[in-house]
Amino acid sequence: MRTRWRAGLAAAAVAFALAGCSAAENGASSTADSAGTGPVPAAPQQGNGKAGSQKVAPPQPGATERKLSRSARLELTAPKVVDVVAQARGIAQGAGGYTGQESTGDQLATLSLAVPADKLDGVLDQLSHLGTSLVKRELNTQDVTEQVVDVEARLATQRASVERIRALLSRATSVSEIASVEGELTSREAALESLEQQRNSLAGSVAMATVAMTVRGVAAPPPPGEDHSGFLGGLAGGWHAFLVFGGGLLTVLGAIAPFLLFLVPLGWLGWWLHRRRRTAVPEPGEG
Repeated sequence: MRTRWRAGLAAAAVAFALAGCSAAENGASSTADSAGTGPVPAAPQQGNGKAGSQKVAPPQPGATERKLSRSARLELTAPKVVDVVAQARGIAQGAGGYTGQESTGDQLATLSLAVPADKLDGVLDQLSHLGTSLVKRELNTQDVTEQVVDVEARLATQRASVERIRALLSRATSVSEIASVEGELTSREAALESLEQQRNSLAGSVAMATVAMTVRGVAAPPPPGEDHSGFLGGLAGGWHAFLVFGGGLLTVLGAIAPFLLFLVPLGWLGWWLHRRRRTAVPEPGEG
C-alpha cells in the first residue's frame, strides 16, 4: 500500500513539474513574440566606431513653410492725379489683383490695391515709376504662422465638439433635453463659424498683399527759358512789348467805346448849336 502511495505522489510531482515547464515556455514565447512586434533598436554603424543612428522624428506640418502677410505703402506726386490713378488700376489688374477702397480728386487721391503676394515686388517697382517723383515707399511683412496653426488646431477641436453635441442630440428623448442640447449646439456652431472666418481671413492676408497708395498733385515744371540776347533777342523783345502795348490800347478803347456812343453825338450837337448861335447873332458895327 505504501509503495502505491509513493508511486502516485511521484507521478503527480512529475506531472506538476512538466506543467510548470510548459507554462514557462509559453510565457517566454509570448514575451518574445510581443517583444518582436515592438520597435527594434537600430544596429550600430560599422567601421566608424560611433554609436548607432537614432530615430529622427518627422517634421511637423508647416514647420518649414512660413505664413507671411505682406503690405506696402506708396506716396507719389504727379501733375495729373487722375491719370496716375488709372495707370495704377491697370497695373494691379494686369498682375491678377483688384482695386479696393478709392477716393480721387483733382489734387489728391487715395486708393487700396490688392495683388498676389508673390507679385508684390514687381508691382511696387512699376507703381514707383508713376508720376513725377516717389515721396515714400514702405514694405511691411508679418509672420502669421503661429496664428494659422493655432486657428487650425482650434478648428479641429471645435469640429469634434460639434459632432459630439450632434450625437447627444440624436439620443435625446425628452423635450427639455432636446432644447438644452440644441442651444449648446447652436453656440458651438457659432464658435466654429467664427474660427472658420478667422482661418479664411488669415489665408486671404497670406495669399493677397495690399498696397495703400497716395497721389498728390503738383504744378507742372515751367518750360526752359529762351535766350533773348543779340539782335534777334532784342527784336523779339520789342515785338513782345509792341503786342503788350497794342493789347493794352485796345483794352482801353474797348472800355470807353460804350461811352463814346453817347458822348460823340452830344458833343457834335453842342458844337452845332454853338455855331448856329454865332451865325444868328450879327457882328457889332454891321448894318
